[in-house]
Amino acid sequence: MAGLFCLLVAYIASERPNSEGARALSALGDRLLAVEQGDLTSPTPAVVREKLPKLATAVDTLFAEVRASIENAHALGMYDPVTSLPNRLNFRAEADKLLAGRSDGQMAAMLFVDLDRFKNVNDSLGHARGDQLLVMVANRLRVVVTAEIDDRGGPRPLLARLAGDEFTIFFPEVAAQADAERVARRIALAISEPFELHGHSIDIGASVGVALCPDHGVAIESLMRAADIAMYQAKSSGGGRYCLFSEALASEHQRKIDTEAALGEAVQRGEFLLALQPQLSLTTGEIVAAEALLRWNHPNEGMRQPSSFIPIAEQTGIITELGDWVMSEVAAMLSVWQRDGVTRRLAFNVSPRQLDRSDFFVRLRTTFEQAGVPLSLVEVEFTETAAMHCSPEVLEEIASLRRDGVSVAIDDFGTGYSNIARLRSMPLDRVKLDPSLIADIESSEKARVVVQAVVQLVKGIGAEVVAEAVETVAQADILRTMGCDTVQGFVFAQPMFEDEYLSWTRNSDRHARDVA
Repeated sequence: MAGLFCLLVAYIASERPNSEGARALSALGDRLLAVEQGDLTSPTPAVVREKLPKLATAVDTLFAEVRASIENAHALGMYDPVTSLPNRLNFRAEADKLLAGRSDGQMAAMLFVDLDRFKNVNDSLGHARGDQLLVMVANRLRVVVTAEIDDRGGPRPLLARLAGDEFTIFFPEVAAQADAERVARRIALAISEPFELHGHSIDIGASVGVALCPDHGVAIESLMRAADIAMYQAKSSGGGRYCLFSEALASEHQRKIDTEAALGEAVQRGEFLLALQPQLSLTTGEIVAAEALLRWNHPNEGMRQPSSFIPIAEQTGIITELGDWVMSEVAAMLSVWQRDGVTRRLAFNVSPRQLDRSDFFVRLRTTFEQAGVPLSLVEVEFTETAAMHCSPEVLEEIASLRRDGVSVAIDDFGTGYSNIARLRSMPLDRVKLDPSLIADIESSEKARVVVQAVVQLVKGIGAEVVAEAVETVAQADILRTMGCDTVQGFVFAQPMFEDEYLSWTRNSDRHARDVA
């Protein structure tokens, strides 16, 4: 618009170049050019006001409206439209100023807050209700910040919503690390209280990461990164808690990032292997099955155990690709074994992510049918948590597999929260006791009472009991007395690769009877 004014002014001035009006118009043109270049502060020249008063007034009014519109747009661009809190841009700018003005030796604190289970609210109640919940969360955070000021005084902290369900609070002054940790605990406690939202009681939580200045950084970037890393550690530890940043935490975080990057190509590079651990009958002493355990032969780090990469694969979704590979490998092994007269079951783990795929059960059937493997040689293991939360449709698919011969087992039993009614109605062959249940059965009467009760419960629903991580003959004897059917652990055999496993099993009956 200013450009059009300039063209008009230049045209009029060129018609009467020596008149005072033309000079006024020329001055007005200069003013308009300044506006076009972003200068809204320069006053309209006096010669314009004197010679062209009406035009000067109109231009002043126009400039005032433009200035107000720009300032309003700037203000809107600095605040979150949902919670009215400062946004990321605003927060960074203000925190930078406070950090720059910090005196030497003064401690400051950065807190990152990420809501737990917020996605469930959006998915079940819709994004409009989710936005309302964010407003309620922001108000609780305001209360915590205000209470902190009332308790200890000092400059007001910066509270902002960064994006999604992420908030941050910057305290320009804290007396000690304990003060920052106290605030983090207050936040976690405040958000853990249920929210009443349109007739729904909403239970979420907050994972809080804490970073301190100057210990963990003196610039806004380094502090925000440190608090973010600490927050993710709090979330991966179960959520509803806070975590203080440390260099060890940063190293672990970087290792996770590196692992995530490497996992994407590891399957294509053929870096994964299956180790097989035998399962022995406590009644006959014979090998009745084996479990396929995933190993990553990392090119730089050597053989990595599942605990170092499976959780990351679950988080990123790469676990579905790994699961497909495991299933194909198990099918290929069983196909060869069957031709050689080996007809023992082989079990493998199924991830909750795999169960979420609509084609999982079709893919499983197709994989073993194409390999010519009867489903009676296949056992699928689900974690206790996955088994308790799968949908009725998934349960029916599992039941259909079982009717066709697949054995079904619950793994890590005793680590989740089982619904007894669900457990009773599940299509189930075996329950595998988590190692934590049997770890102390030699020395603890309470541990033996608990295990005996679990064994009786499992037997009562018509399933077999498998004990994992059995390390001593004494443990095996106690489990046999309790009625446990099968054991798996180092006392009999450690996980081994296929050739070693097949060689070991040729004399397995004799070795097993010696121990049993």
